[in-house]
Amino acid sequence: MATWDLSETKHHLLICNGSSCNKAGAEDLTQAVRREISERSLDDVIHTTRTKCNGRCQDKCVLIAYPQGIWYKDLAANDASDLINSLVNEARMTNKISHCFDGNGFRRHGDVPVGEFKDRERVKKVSKVL
Repeated sequence: MATWDLSETKHHLLICNGSSCNKAGAEDLTQAVRREISERSLDDVIHTTRTKCNGRCQDKCVLIAYPQGIWYKDLAANDASDLINSLVNEARMTNKISHCFDGNGFRRHGDVPVGEFKDRERVKKVSKVL
């Protein structure tokens, strides 16, 4: 394991590798993004973390970019170059945005489905809270 120095990091990418995203190619996406970062020598600038489910399975494959607070949807390995370009150029892949943080919360972008309301009992069941 490693403990990375994140002092030069400007972007943190959380790449969903939950079951729905994995079935849709999340591992290929993860490897393509990491390869793109490495080939451009951006390892100090862009940090990646492979996560479990991020709760937007309908949007698979999901990637969340921080500190921008942008949730991307429908990503595939062939989007890796465009994604890294957007980060380096401080732009957005608008055609792939699911939600954006506006200072008060995450707002849906375009025609992205709302999703299910997080009532207490449903959250317990899905989260397997005992």
